[in-house]
Amino acid sequence: MQTPSLVDRLDAEFAFSANDFERVRRLIHQRAGISLHAGKQAMVYSRLSRRLRETGHPSFSSYLGWLEQHTGAAGDAEWQEFINCLTTNLTSFFREAHHFDVLADELRARPQHPWRIWCSAASTGEEPYSIAMVAAETLTGARATILASDIDTRVLATAQRGVYDEGARGLTPERLKRHFLRGTGPNSGRIRVKPELARTIQWRRFNLMEPVWSLGEPFDLVFCRNVMIYFDAPTQRRVLERMHGVIKPGGLLFVGHSENFNESRDLFRLRGKTVYERV
Repeated sequence: MQTPSLVDRLDAEFAFSANDFERVRRLIHQRAGISLHAGKQAMVYSRLSRRLRETGHPSFSSYLGWLEQHTGAAGDAEWQEFINCLTTNLTSFFREAHHFDVLADELRARPQHPWRIWCSAASTGEEPYSIAMVAAETLTGARATILASDIDTRVLATAQRGVYDEGARGLTPERLKRHFLRGTGPNSGRIRVKPELARTIQWRRFNLMEPVWSLGEPFDLVFCRNVMIYFDAPTQRRVLERMHGVIKPGGLLFVGHSENFNESRDLFRLRGKTVYERV
């Protein structure tokens, strides 16, 4: 009996073979470091089929062939769309709340220090705005400078707008009142980050796979949460080495709840629950 193709199993409108899926896996790993496991065929088809419709390609083979032939500036925009489609963006305000308690303690210990903080997976903005809120509530003198970056340009655009549903998870009534403006009329039920808070954040599209990281002065604190889980072990190690290079000695790296880097003790030592100190 002939083995059914992926397109048969997915009841799909576009031709999508096992070879196409392997090409997607290879290309997203090369471009973004993401390691897609074998069970992601349906997700890949669902997300990338939108690009086939919008670009007019009749099959995945045609679309992927075009990408492979346009690796320079002529293909940059579509490569970005390819990456945007395959990244995962799950976030909320003050997610993994213990990290923000640690952040507040660190800031409070040196209230006049000119803090540099990097949120390296900003997604739709809830995480960097949470960092900014803690800094505003904790520091009375010097202000923290926050760099917020992401590889996905669509979520970065959402983050920069700073507009959310009024019932956004993780926000207390006190923080809603202090840091947000409530929408009226057609914007009723929506909230916008106040300009004075938004001004403390610099936004940038950044790919952790870039061979050279030009990010300015070293950071005191870096948030890189729930990112490494999408990388294989060699890629994790490369990113950790580069993180080590942009964090001040003794600076902190905040990671996701399921991420463990005890095998990289030469770079970071465990400081607390999913918080590592740069050695």
